[in-house]
Amino acid sequence: MLKIESSEIRPSPPAFDVREVGRVVSVREFIAKVRGLPSCRNGQKVQFSYGDPGMIMGFTEDAVLVLVFGNKARLHAGCEVYSRQEPFCVPVGEEFVGRVVTSLGEPVDGLGSIKAAGMNPIFRDAPGVMEREPVNNPLETGVRIIDSCFPIAKGQRQLIIGDQMTGKTTIVTDTILNQKGKNVICIYCAVGQSQSAFQKTMKLLREKDALDYTTVIAGTASAPLAEQFLAPYSAAAMAEYFASLGRDVFVAFDDLSKHAWAYRQLSLLLERPPGREAYPGDIFYIHSQLLERAGKFIRELGGGTITFFPIVATIQGDITGYIQTNIISITDGQLYLNTSLFQKGFKPAIDVGLSVSRIGNKALSSAMKEVIGKLRLEYLQFQELQRMTTLKADLSSEAETRLRRGELVNLFFTQPKSKPAALADQVLFLYGIRSGLLDAVPQIWSRFKEEAGGWMRRVHPEIMREIQEKQALAPELKQKMNEALLEFIQDTGVPTK
Repeated sequence: MLKIESSEIRPSPPAFDVREVGRVVSVREFIAKVRGLPSCRNGQKVQFSYGDPGMIMGFTEDAVLVLVFGNKARLHAGCEVYSRQEPFCVPVGEEFVGRVVTSLGEPVDGLGSIKAAGMNPIFRDAPGVMEREPVNNPLETGVRIIDSCFPIAKGQRQLIIGDQMTGKTTIVTDTILNQKGKNVICIYCAVGQSQSAFQKTMKLLREKDALDYTTVIAGTASAPLAEQFLAPYSAAAMAEYFASLGRDVFVAFDDLSKHAWAYRQLSLLLERPPGREAYPGDIFYIHSQLLERAGKFIRELGGGTITFFPIVATIQGDITGYIQTNIISITDGQLYLNTSLFQKGFKPAIDVGLSVSRIGNKALSSAMKEVIGKLRLEYLQFQELQRMTTLKADLSSEAETRLRRGELVNLFFTQPKSKPAALADQVLFLYGIRSGLLDAVPQIWSRFKEEAGGWMRRVHPEIMREIQEKQALAPELKQKMNEALLEFIQDTGVPTK
């Protein structure tokens, strides 16, 4: 038998580092042309000899086109480029909650380094039909006109579209604020925003303690163009990490118009032929591969949900633009913000006629479904009647009743920013409209809107608790609500019939 002495035992040699080596031929802005990487693929990670990463973005007949991240000042012709045939990934983990990071996962909030739980690929095929479940659990936005007329389900993709300065960002920030205490992880992805607008949003989230459950990805206008392009995909990769753990995730992309502009600039540097509005031909795929990663997934994939709110800007209300129509066709509905409504003081300025949620009543609780009825149709009829009767002095009693009810609904829809409404408060107000108890006392409508929820929590807390917990209106609960509403009206000093 062969006997090995301890002195003869040698340490095992280090593992081989298998990699392809290429060399930079030329550099144009943040695109490097590299030769010598015969086995690379699109979306693959590479590393330059000075340490910064890059990503394969395309090919020519004799070279590879690499998107450069980091400090491009050190990049020059002749630099070596290493490829290990790894997909481009970003760090993910629980510690990213409450932090502000770049699209590469690097912290920029001055709170120190972040310990990642793993790495997720930036680009990933969306789960197939058999790996998904129907979306039917409501995501409460706290925006009354949305929760009542355009209910959102967890796992839905809802487009927010409108001109500049019409309140698009306010809708997503209100939705984030309303997720407090609801076990929903929020990711706010800023793409191409000015630094002042971004800091304004950050100040709001900090003041409302929303950063406790929110990750912010800063791909602002001051960030390199490559990071602006990558930011939405980084947000999706981080969302997929939480969804794989069975969590509910809400992601806002603010906004994809600027993301399309960034990709158009990249494409021109990549020498791709421009198409409609100078966008490259694959711009639809760029956004569809991103937005299709939302959904509600089966238990084998973690059982979580990812809800997307992409924002797209229009010019003078035109929703027929190339990018706008692309994303409308990808998403499950759109909320159209009307500039004229905003200027009239109707905020949020959501156009009820042009907005839609294709999930519809599937995302409504039974309580909301009962008090809503045909609210959206009735409101559209009120708007038409209001236009027709503008110059008429003598109106029938029926027309006056419909106008008065429409004004009450109009009051319900208007809402100050950064003050999301709880589900129980919305059900209470809508029940007051449906029951007809408020029709005869228009002088207390504004007071009812502002004070009824707080009054009910003080005087009849069991009613609000039952609405919030059971989200259904039993006959006994309706009777209690009728008596409580009459009591509130009497407390205001207004005589009731």
